[in-house]
Amino acid sequence: MNPTILAIDNGTQSVRALLFDLQGNIVAKSQVMLEAYFSDQPGWAEHDPEDYWASLCKACRGLWGQPGVDKAAVQGVAVTTQRGTVVNLDRDGRPLRPAITWLDQRRTDVVPPIAWWWQAAFRLARFGGTIDYFRGEAEINWIKAHQPEVWAATDKFLLLSGYLNWRLCGRFADSSGSQVAYLPFDYKRRRWAARRDWKWQALAVEPHMLPELAEPGERLGEISAQATLDTGIPQGLPLLAAAADKACEVIGAGCREPHVGCLSYGTTATINTTSTRYLEATPFIPPYPAAIPGAYSNEVQVFRGYWMVNWFKEQFGHPEQLRALLEDVAPEQLFDRMAMGVPPGSMGLMLQPYWTPGIRMPGREAKGGIIGFGDVHTRAHVYRAILEGLAYALREGKERIEKRSGVAITELRVSGGGSQSDCAMQLTADIFGLPTARPHVYETSGLGAAIDAAVGLGLHRDFDAAVAAMTRVGRVFEPVPAHRQVYDKLYRQVYRRMYRQLQPLYRDIAEITGYPRVT
Repeated sequence: MNPTILAIDNGTQSVRALLFDLQGNIVAKSQVMLEAYFSDQPGWAEHDPEDYWASLCKACRGLWGQPGVDKAAVQGVAVTTQRGTVVNLDRDGRPLRPAITWLDQRRTDVVPPIAWWWQAAFRLARFGGTIDYFRGEAEINWIKAHQPEVWAATDKFLLLSGYLNWRLCGRFADSSGSQVAYLPFDYKRRRWAARRDWKWQALAVEPHMLPELAEPGERLGEISAQATLDTGIPQGLPLLAAAADKACEVIGAGCREPHVGCLSYGTTATINTTSTRYLEATPFIPPYPAAIPGAYSNEVQVFRGYWMVNWFKEQFGHPEQLRALLEDVAPEQLFDRMAMGVPPGSMGLMLQPYWTPGIRMPGREAKGGIIGFGDVHTRAHVYRAILEGLAYALREGKERIEKRSGVAITELRVSGGGSQSDCAMQLTADIFGLPTARPHVYETSGLGAAIDAAVGLGLHRDFDAAVAAMTRVGRVFEPVPAHRQVYDKLYRQVYRRMYRQLQPLYRDIAEITGYPRVT
């Protein structure tokens, strides 16, 4: 019997149930598409928690009848999910309202007060605006201000990972590696903040609302009888703590050492490195917990990331979508061919991918920008400029991480949907000037969760051994010297100056139009 591990990956668009062996190979996979999030108000993005659970159950049930799947071989289960999606539960563990997803843009001006000494300290550190942003963005503050009856009835306030763990094992427990949200979490110590920490004042959350925390690889509980009825997972199997999807992607892509950068070309585009040192790539913005106990993911993100590819497809890609139906191929294949026909640098078209503002870098006034248009440019140039702009932004993040850490990033791994594009992979290698590899499997977040479980179950002796045994590179893209030279000049002489030059205009736009709101 070949031991396997069940990894459940609840992303933004689908839930995947994946069986991995101890060499990191996918034994079986079942995927269920989620219902689209709904918006009762502009900017809102909510989802029925029961749909998450029902989709998880359906995905798991879809595994058991597949050829080669042996339930008796499954040794344990681990869950990884999208970050920042929150669920309110009552005393009976039932959802009180729809989940507020990470895509939601609501905010509130009615926020808990902070003691004067904290306010003074934040002003001295020039951090006051960020704290105000933190309080205004926190979902629990919005709920208390606008749905006080829900807040009063809330017994547990969980991330999606904690909610699914509750449904699987009947305990309110979650991984420290999943705590990426507006919560009173101590990122340095990877545990809930001490009671005197300012976050307890800034957030309308009570200690009893939060789950117990375990480090990645630790046991959260066992699959309950009810969960077995719902999912078909054998009762009593250990449920192990994993981490958030981005953290799992990093180790699933084999990025265990700080000199290996992990790019995630997903809905949010990120660059991460793993380190046992706590350091802030962006001042006052903490590193996120890694999928390895005691380690951190030093991350820089472009919030809209490869969402922009979908945005282009929906707004400008109708001819390719029609052709894709006729030719029975994915529209992305046609977009890839289109972009490959455009020379490096998109004939002078430069894109700054700040379609959604940041907190500090870029600032909250930031907007997207495209400059350099001429009569030679087509939709193909715009599409390639999107891919190049995202890579420029992540190269900037790489340099920020290197400066703060003192460690040079010398190789790259790329995961996420964008990693399937040869065009995106090659221009990434060219823009970074580094060998850029695809991992051997596409499902890197699920694989990272399986690695956590394998170590926790003692199937590999430690994380070094598990990552070495279960990950490896696939195709490697080497930078083309002539392309690298063009990109390096465009990056240094144009891209690096764009935000600084356009920032005053972005502020004027925000002041005149009220969007984006920067107060």
